[in-house]
Amino acid sequence: MSDKSKSLNAIRQPLTFTPDSSRVITKKFFPGTEDRIASIIHRILILSEKQTKEILNETIGKFSSRHNDIKRIFKDNFDKIEYTINEVLSLEKKLLIGSYFTMEYSIESAALFNPSIVPHPDQNKLNEGELRIIISFRAVGEGHMSSIVFRKGVIKANGNIAIDEKSSLVENSLITPDKKYNKVNFVYKLKDINCYDLISKILDNLLDTFIFDELVESIKIFKKQNKITSLHNEAIDTLIWLAESNYEIQFNKNLSLSGRVIFPNSKNERKGLEDARFVHFKDEDGLERYYATYSAYNGITSLPQLIETEDFSHFKISTLNGSGSQNKGMALFPEKINGKYAIISRYDNENLYILFSDNVRYWNNPVLLREPEFYWEFFQIGNSGSPLKTDKGWLLLTHGVGPVRTYCLGALLLDLNDPSKVIGALKNPLLVPLESERNGYVPNVVYTCGAIIHNDYLVIPYAVSDSQSCIAKIKLDDVLNCMEIV
Repeated sequence: MSDKSKSLNAIRQPLTFTPDSSRVITKKFFPGTEDRIASIIHRILILSEKQTKEILNETIGKFSSRHNDIKRIFKDNFDKIEYTINEVLSLEKKLLIGSYFTMEYSIESAALFNPSIVPHPDQNKLNEGELRIIISFRAVGEGHMSSIVFRKGVIKANGNIAIDEKSSLVENSLITPDKKYNKVNFVYKLKDINCYDLISKILDNLLDTFIFDELVESIKIFKKQNKITSLHNEAIDTLIWLAESNYEIQFNKNLSLSGRVIFPNSKNERKGLEDARFVHFKDEDGLERYYATYSAYNGITSLPQLIETEDFSHFKISTLNGSGSQNKGMALFPEKINGKYAIISRYDNENLYILFSDNVRYWNNPVLLREPEFYWEFFQIGNSGSPLKTDKGWLLLTHGVGPVRTYCLGALLLDLNDPSKVIGALKNPLLVPLESERNGYVPNVVYTCGAIIHNDYLVIPYAVSDSQSCIAKIKLDDVLNCMEIV
């Protein structure tokens, strides 16, 4: 083999994305017991109305510039514990009580990394040769809790990126009430985890689409009509967990994209949404939407889930089902292949696999695509975002783990019509950590969750040692011409 890939030289752009501890959202702040809640409320209730107003006005003054409608936030958090109070309260008392059960959380105080990049839905008012883009990031705050944040910008004709100024205010989403669930997806998942036979009657009593209240009612009926064992209760808990893991969220469309944060909403992801790989998907009927696979982490295990959106304002979150939806790092192709969805995964946590399916949320029968072959990937290999379509084949960016757990970026070329065939590979890494990039939260790592092709440039937003993010570009032809034929 020749050593062509040594001639590759990615150009780093002098643009960095660093964590900003001033970007905060609010969370409910509840102690662990009802007695503790009652004690806190009692101390507030014995305040005079004058004292209440003075403390409330001081608190609102400190936090109104940091959040939109801080009074609404206090009232919503009060409403969550109002059931513990048996007396009529003034609005000021309610708001003050709510403030004590509210906390700020700095979403990116620790890290801003593992980016992916897609075209923005709005491509109006651009100069010739420009492309408006959205970059997603994994933001990490206190307790290593991960969320998803966004930045908007433009790729210039020369492949460089200009980023819009980010919003100083950040808001969490609202969960859409009365979400409709698809029964067939529940059946798939419950069968996967061997729960379905125990509680199939609960599903039988529901329509093909149902809402959460209907599910709760069906569970009540099931418990009345059957002798319930511990196994039944475990299966019912799993069913509720599944419903809570499939939800929809909505942002105010007037809120800047950079002010939106997708924060953990379900028990399945209570410790974070990790490494979202966004892709601009074009269906056979011409419909366009965005998908993102991500890892939901509950503090013990990681499970792959799916995000779907058309406008980055309304998002649908759902579980991925099937025996093939295992481990981290699933990345969807941007279009169907021979009438089927296709996805790249690291099914066994070591090698690359490809899967095909008629249902974007159901994956079985993983096929081995590539094992680690080069020294810089001997430990494991994984994808680094969705494959990119070129005239010569599907360009799949990869990451390899080598000596001293060093992460490098590589690339494979897959056949356009049958991407289960690898037709080319870079023998040497496409991107390696520079000396200035080796130190961080996790040293010796460069990593991306997705790149983009624009004006013959491969543009790669990438993370530096799990701490911050940068941008690199390289001529697409240079990458393709350095591919070793497999």
